Amino acid sequence: MKSDPPTHFAWIGLGSNLGRSKKLLQDAWLALAAFSGIYPQALSLPYKTRPVGMDSQHWFINAVGLLKTTLSPEALLDTLLQVEEQFGRVRPAGSSGYQDRTLDLDLLIFDDLVMGTDKLVLPHPAMHERLFVLLPLSEIGSYLQHPLLNRTIAELLTDLQLKSDMDDIEKLNWPE
Repeated sequence: MKSDPPTHFAWIGLGSNLGRSKKLLQDAWLALAAFSGIYPQALSLPYKTRPVGMDSQHWFINAVGLLKTTLSPEALLDTLLQVEEQFGRVRPAGSSGYQDRTLDLDLLIFDDLVMGTDKLVLPHPAMHERLFVLLPLSEIGSYLQHPLLNRTIAELLTDLQLKSDMDDIEKLNWPE
């Protein structure tokens, strides 16, 4: 008797600062459902945020989504990269640092897995330092426990809000 593959929960960050960003994020979210083994569950509201770690006049639209998946973390990452490319993401050869982009899909948390390879680090190493991740994540997963820090997303967000400039982020609504 063949058993079903295990189901995992994966939290992904979605971002864009080029083109019709809100529409791009909505379309990318819907596109993920077309892949075998990926089942979108919940999507936060979008947030308009100042670029972090880069010089750009283009503000980002960010959101966080929850997926159920039967894929491994590596296979899910490969799929996210494929969707980025499908939506016009270009990674210039030889470039370093952050670049403006049509779509960015980051694997933030995969179950309670802790791993680090050349290709993938889980949980995402900087997520607890970024309002544009924690605010939307807290909407759909405030109870979620960070696998390394042993604190909930709500607790991490409260700490970060105390030392952040809240003028750099604005909650928006769907649809575009």
